[in-house]
Amino acid sequence: MSIIVENTSSGDFKQVPAGLHLARCYRVVDLGTQRTEYDGVEKLQRRVSIFWELHGKDDNGDSLVTDDGRPMAIFKNYTQSWHEKASLRIDLQSWRNKPFTALEMKKFDIENILGQWCMVTVIQRPGKNGKMYSNVGGISPVPSIIKQAGFPEGVNPLKEFDLKNPDFELFETFGKGLKERIEASPEWQAIQGKKSAPQPVKAPSSGFDDMEDDLPF
Repeated sequence: MSIIVENTSSGDFKQVPAGLHLARCYRVVDLGTQRTEYDGVEKLQRRVSIFWELHGKDDNGDSLVTDDGRPMAIFKNYTQSWHEKASLRIDLQSWRNKPFTALEMKKFDIENILGQWCMVTVIQRPGKNGKMYSNVGGISPVPSIIKQAGFPEGVNPLKEFDLKNPDFELFETFGKGLKERIEASPEWQAIQGKKSAPQPVKAPSSGFDDMEDDLPF
């Protein structure tokens, strides 16, 4: 069973504490084409979610686990774009601690980040409803001292959900909010044989136009 931390209106979930945490990427989810709005301008953009399970302890010395003892998890949504200012590219380059070459961007496969370790900076900020939520503020490489000590054992299975070839069993493990986002995409509607609107934005040949990469992959 997957571990997904989702923002809920009730606010009754266990918050990921702010700070720098050791993290393992365990899931990549193709969200399809989504409507986004920035500064009052609405766009249609192909989106993807990246999920990490967290390992270690908080400032109080408490392990980063849920009430049933599993690793806490967090995700971040990205636009699939290789633009130099795109969050995906910025985060992935920070993760690998090296910029991508033009050739690497053409050949990069998002699946390569599955199972890779990094440091995730978690920040807490208010949502539109005024409640505080945990967000991924940045990604960085794992320090050598942690690598030398050895990584803990990963818990969650490594999974990629791709709308070009959807894993429906995996889809059924998703939370309600994640399912609804995917179901709203024209790509999902086309799979279900429904009329799709709006039409999806044409994706670049690399398949990931707003992605950031990391040297481990």
